Amino acid sequence: MITARGLSKSYWVARHRRGALGAMRSLVDRSGREVRAVRDISFDVAAGEIVGYVGPNGAGKSTTIKMLTGILVPTAGEATVAGYVPWNQRKSLASKIGVVFGQRTQLWWDLPLIESLELLRFVYRVPVDRFQANLTEMRSLLDLDPFLETPVRQLSLGQRMRGDLAAAVLHEPPLLYLDEPTIGLDVVAKARVREFLARINRERGVTILLTTHDLADVEHLCRRMIIIDRGRLLYDGSVEALRQRHGSHRTLVVDLEAGATIDGFVRDGVELVRADGPRRWLRFDREAVSAASLISSVVARAPVVDVAIEEPAIEDIIRGIYEGGLRAEPAVSE
Repeated sequence: MITARGLSKSYWVARHRRGALGAMRSLVDRSGREVRAVRDISFDVAAGEIVGYVGPNGAGKSTTIKMLTGILVPTAGEATVAGYVPWNQRKSLASKIGVVFGQRTQLWWDLPLIESLELLRFVYRVPVDRFQANLTEMRSLLDLDPFLETPVRQLSLGQRMRGDLAAAVLHEPPLLYLDEPTIGLDVVAKARVREFLARINRERGVTILLTTHDLADVEHLCRRMIIIDRGRLLYDGSVEALRQRHGSHRTLVVDLEAGATIDGFVRDGVELVRADGPRRWLRFDREAVSAASLISSVVARAPVVDVAIEEPAIEDIIRGIYEGGLRAEPAVSE
């Protein structure tokens, strides 16, 4: 569905300096500087995949999306999306993709949501019967009915995002780009959006490229993750492989019976990292200690009400990568 080879984008930024005595008018230093937003990125996305495309602010995520939609022309490299070269065949590609930018909307601000959706039917030239069938499905999946007649400017952020998702898929594109689709949403709204995305991927086979700062989105939706930083690709592989490689520790959460304690519990490869009432958090090395043996040791020491295993948070793993765990390594593929 997506093929990118050596994709790069650079901008020329002029240097400015103040005039004498703090004059308001700036003088331009023509030497300027080059900003390399995306640097020699290559990857493929197969039809039907959901891929998390993650990185810190300024990493180059949105720039990549804009090149893959044809909004920007790359400085170097090549790409095809659904068989089209985005920046050369942008109009032809438009009917094959849906795009949602979390901080922007494609809906008409002063029109009721339903009228925005009907206008988009004409933009994408969707036949009436197909539009009605898709709208009926979106109304059900995204629970649009309570605010379908409400002007977009009066919608809550969660409602507007659900409206944007409906707008992005009404013409049945095989590929969906999502740029921060859950930004600012509450827990309930996020869960509804994630459920919708998982369903259209499962039932319609929609390919999704998801950029996000909310790594819970990646954990819930994606089996594969691409990590970039400062325009460079750092990692391209499975979420589970990333956990295995850079998330060597797990946490056993134990709820003890009232009055019981395991304070002072000592075992190689295990550390008591937190205590809150009867609950204890034991961090252990997955290579040195098995969860089963650790649970047995704890149960032998004190009566236990409940236990759970917490995997390392992807956010913590990626933070470790940014702090040096993978930055000096070439990008890897699992």
